[in-house]
Amino acid sequence: MTGQRCIHFKYLPTGMRVLFTSTLIVLGMGYLFAMIHIFASHAGRDGNPALSVDDLIIAYSGSQSDTRLEAALKGPMSKMLPPEEMNEVIAWVRRGAEQKEFESAGIKNILDKRCITCHSGKNPHIPNLSEFSGVEQVVEKDTGMDIFTLVRVSHIHLFGLTFIFYIVSSIFCHSYIRPLWLKCIIIAVPFFAIICDIMSWYLTKIYTPFAWVVLISGAFMGVSFAIQFITSIYQMWLYRPAQAIVDNDGAVS
Repeated sequence: MTGQRCIHFKYLPTGMRVLFTSTLIVLGMGYLFAMIHIFASHAGRDGNPALSVDDLIIAYSGSQSDTRLEAALKGPMSKMLPPEEMNEVIAWVRRGAEQKEFESAGIKNILDKRCITCHSGKNPHIPNLSEFSGVEQVVEKDTGMDIFTLVRVSHIHLFGLTFIFYIVSSIFCHSYIRPLWLKCIIIAVPFFAIICDIMSWYLTKIYTPFAWVVLISGAFMGVSFAIQFITSIYQMWLYRPAQAIVDNDGAVS
């Protein structure tokens, strides 16, 4: 540090630049896989393969026409069953989901074969489908994620995303960006977006248009991450320091 100013990447030891680059690459891979997971978890709930606002509404507020089981089968669990078996289960649900037919129509056999590996009751956070009493709970109207699940996921995201952007932004601070206010906005935006994103999960349950805030907040986080990642890598290895940096002995604001 020189006073309260960071030293530009080009004036840092090579070992530190290698450390920063390695950290960014691993975090970038983690962020990419997180995006893939979000897409796989939410996309397709509305019947279309792309991720949409309607998918987010169904995920957080529930479906207006389907039960929880139908919403899961059409969304994140759509690849777990062959189409013909999925249609059998959905048809049974729409016929009234009677317990008598649960076994006679082979629905129990389908769930035992395709679902019990995960839905055996060992994990308290996912429905137990080993008995009809558990199945009965998921053939009720879909109301989206329950509050307990939202709270559990919220604190994980708040801590995890904060640490990720703290690390990325700490590295990005060594870059030279003008005007300075733009650099500050790029750093601050993802933290504000994290708060808006998570608060909107709950608000979407009350007023569904807040799903747009979820989508937009996620987009702002992704854009900020990409800008900081690309700028940092570029200025570490390919950038020729501006004259203002040279005149200040490598110090940047």
